[in-house]
Amino acid sequence: MTLPQFGLNRFDWRSPEHFATDVARAEALGWNWALIPASSMKIQDPYVNLSFAAARTDRIGLGVLLDNPVVRHPAVLASSIATVERMAPGRTLLTLGVGDTAVRLVGSRPARVATLEAATAQVRQLMTGEPVEVGAAHPARMEYPATAPVWIAAGGPRTLRMAGRVADGVFLRVGTHTANLRNAYAEVCAGAREAGRDPEDVRIGLIFHVVLEEDSAKAALIARSMAAGYYEYSPMLFDAPGFVWDGPPCEELKARVWPDFHHHPKLEESGALVAFLSDEIADAFAIYGSPDSVAQQLAGVLDQGIPCDILVPHPMPTPRFKGPRPDYMQRFSEEVLPRLRALHGEAG
Repeated sequence: MTLPQFGLNRFDWRSPEHFATDVARAEALGWNWALIPASSMKIQDPYVNLSFAAARTDRIGLGVLLDNPVVRHPAVLASSIATVERMAPGRTLLTLGVGDTAVRLVGSRPARVATLEAATAQVRQLMTGEPVEVGAAHPARMEYPATAPVWIAAGGPRTLRMAGRVADGVFLRVGTHTANLRNAYAEVCAGAREAGRDPEDVRIGLIFHVVLEEDSAKAALIARSMAAGYYEYSPMLFDAPGFVWDGPPCEELKARVWPDFHHHPKLEESGALVAFLSDEIADAFAIYGSPDSVAQQLAGVLDQGIPCDILVPHPMPTPRFKGPRPDYMQRFSEEVLPRLRALHGEAG
């Protein structure tokens, strides 16, 4: 199996200039995609950042992972990503989702599945430059259109099936367990067929939380915090593998982390709260350990037969922008990828 493209979504966000410099470094290290979240309380505007990066790079893909239709109207989403596409033709990507953390931080509720579906279709239509009915006195039409792929990131069955109906691609956010990955991919395929689409036309991305850490005890605690984060938002992901949450109620523990288990500032601390979760559960929702161990775990997941166009090995915890080198970006490129290529029989 040919390895997928690899994308990173943690960069230096202190300013657009710092971000562009960091993305240029990722391009030099061989990363295929530079992705940035849209979280207005956490980082500066993602589209401005991507525009700066477009001017500093030549090959690396530039995308948002992810934005939502709660804080941005579909017309704004379409116009913003079209602007980036004009600066980096053929190498942009917009990913949408319900907006869990980003909308919670501004006191809003995540989008409903129907709202996300309608927004995705509308963004794709608007970017064509053709008139689109939006409920105004006259159809809306973008004066400066440019088309970029619109993906959806999802973990729940209803959202995954919807994504198969309307999105250009789908990022599966269900952890690493075979049962959850196969169920998620089956939902995407079912949605595509419902819409009369060939499931093979829907591109697939995989997002895995990766703890590149030689201290096994520390890595295991962070992995447990990742598992708790999945349970916090999508408890049904424990069902297919036959897992049981056998500790204090999740709602009780959530009161001790902020904004959630995935983003708590001290992941060892939040992991200790859920130390009752087994190694098997930790393994199902995170990839963790030394470069050798991370490469072997990734190879095992990629051998499960789920198609994958883009793999995002999401670093946990968030790397320090001014931390020591080599950092996660460099270590994954120079220490994990060569091992993974060797396991797949690919040349370096």
